[in-house]
Amino acid sequence: MPMGYRFVIADDHPLFRGALQQAIAGFRADCEVLEAGDFDSVKKLVAEDPDIDLVLLDLAMPGASGLSGLVALRGLNPAMPIVVVSAYDNPQTIRRALELGASGFISKSAKLDEIRKAVQSVLEGAIHTPEEIDLGEEADPEVSDLIARIQTLTPQQTRVLAMLAEGLLNKQIAYELNVSEATVKAHVSAVLQKLDVDSRTQAVILLSRMGTDPLSEGV
Repeated sequence: MPMGYRFVIADDHPLFRGALQQAIAGFRADCEVLEAGDFDSVKKLVAEDPDIDLVLLDLAMPGASGLSGLVALRGLNPAMPIVVVSAYDNPQTIRRALELGASGFISKSAKLDEIRKAVQSVLEGAIHTPEEIDLGEEADPEVSDLIARIQTLTPQQTRVLAMLAEGLLNKQIAYELNVSEATVKAHVSAVLQKLDVDSRTQAVILLSRMGTDPLSEGV
């Protein structure tokens, strides 16, 4: 593997971050690994460092609600590969993560060799899923429709949706994106139209359906 890979390990458990560090160290000793213990930290890393080659993202981190965190990071850097690493490893969660733009999924019960294999596969451009798992089809038509609608959002619209979920006002979003409030209003209107809702509150409620608890229950 070439020198200079930069990884982000985003997990709130130091012991598990250490295990992932150990797995990554199996590639090259000179790979740089950045760590984030909460979602605000991983967002900051992704926003400020365009040279990150791969993010290993836990779904249950302080500051994020399940797959909504994946949606937010995809808005920040659509080209950056993200591999979800989660204990919520049922077929529904894996399938939804991939449909929302993840480049792979690793169960937290995976062995180090499997983690290395998954990371290498994604870095080579493949999509990694756990072996011998039938992802099936989405059983909830409302979730299926929501995912399809989220897929139509532009990266900037996705970022706006994530900021709405954080409770930011138009003025705050404009500051974060370095655009005018009028531009933010246009983005918000486009988001509401694409999600087929009438208000910011309804959009946030829809996005919350991508949270951890419903996924762990497999609904």
